[in-house]
Amino acid sequence: MKYSKIDTALFVENRKRLLPLLEEKSILLLYANDKQFRNGDQYYPYRQHSDFFYLSGIEQAVPVLVMAPQYAKPEWRTILFIERPSQKSKIWTGNTLSKEQASAVSGIETIFFLDEMSPILREIILGSQTIYLDLPEKIQLSSTCTDANAKAVALLKADYPLHCYKRLFPLMEDLRLRKSAAELLLIKQACNITAETFMNLLPKIKPQIAEYEIEAEIISGFIARRASGCSFASIVASGKNACVLHYGENNGICQDGDLLLLDIGAEYANYAGDLSRTVPVNGKFTARQRQVYEACQRVFIYARTLYVPGMSIRKAYLKVLQLMQQELIDLGLFSKQDVDNELVEYSNVKQYFMHGLAHFVGLDVHDVGTIDTVFDYGMVLSCEPGIYIPEENIGIRIETVMQVNDKPVDMMEYLPLSVEQIEAAMACQNR
Repeated sequence: MKYSKIDTALFVENRKRLLPLLEEKSILLLYANDKQFRNGDQYYPYRQHSDFFYLSGIEQAVPVLVMAPQYAKPEWRTILFIERPSQKSKIWTGNTLSKEQASAVSGIETIFFLDEMSPILREIILGSQTIYLDLPEKIQLSSTCTDANAKAVALLKADYPLHCYKRLFPLMEDLRLRKSAAELLLIKQACNITAETFMNLLPKIKPQIAEYEIEAEIISGFIARRASGCSFASIVASGKNACVLHYGENNGICQDGDLLLLDIGAEYANYAGDLSRTVPVNGKFTARQRQVYEACQRVFIYARTLYVPGMSIRKAYLKVLQLMQQELIDLGLFSKQDVDNELVEYSNVKQYFMHGLAHFVGLDVHDVGTIDTVFDYGMVLSCEPGIYIPEENIGIRIETVMQVNDKPVDMMEYLPLSVEQIEAAMACQNR
């Protein structure tokens, strides 16, 4: 890990918050992510299961967390099973945790090796009635990879068919939605790294620079600031590419007179940053680009005021659509008569603003939470209106990370936002 050591109290407190949510005489089993095979003899860079990290702070593959809060032996109520270090692992990777190191990271006192797990786990399960397991439950997509938790379900049900099995995900979703003070600091650091990298990048943007050169600067900037890398694949989209919402080729050449849309985020201690800004490649907005940008900016500024307790993504989105509709009419993209003739409400708006307003942000850049989750203190979400006009080669998105509060907090409020601020920041470069 590249990030500074996290206070163990974060993980201890997270486990304490989970315990009251578990039924009596229950056991929770949570498996770390497997390493993912890439090709040949290589694996993809390792990323820990978000729930496993949330409860333990452990970054390695293989470990298993067991929690049985009412079990007869107090010392067995929370156990971490880890890989037994070997001479080979010390020589080749050098990073297999010892019991002492695992305890120092997680705050868990009872540590066993995995080859000791079977009889211990059996004893605890037979003393329990309910088994909590964690399966991927992201609504937007499902993975073709079977993770360690999914594999465990079949094995456990074969060995213990008469136990009651329950989903851990709803409990974890409720906990992870509301960020603690320590988590907010980690997200803020991810946002700061993202913002600093963006500011460092601005003077380097100029006509004929390749999108992949900009992407390289982004990755370098993140890692140089102790991020593990990107919280999602960077979007570096110039000209017409900016009208492709999830553009990922990043192989175009930035042309004089075009706009450049950047959607980037650093991952720090597994917490995500997320930022979108749109800038002129040559440092100056044209009159039409400015007109469209300032329309999007007005929507963005209004949208930020909506991140208050009691709101939801769906409610905020509907309010934003009303303002966006008038802005698009003022831009001449459609008329009031077109709106009156709509068969489906806001169908004209959605030709030019076709994505949602927000998503939750945390250990995943698209974190737990739904469009109907009621906003509460400690929740963190993106705010990202956009206007896309392919026929004019204009794609604009403005995005930040917001903390829900009575007075909503923009975690990257200090970044240049207005046309004048962006042009001034870009004027620092030596052209």
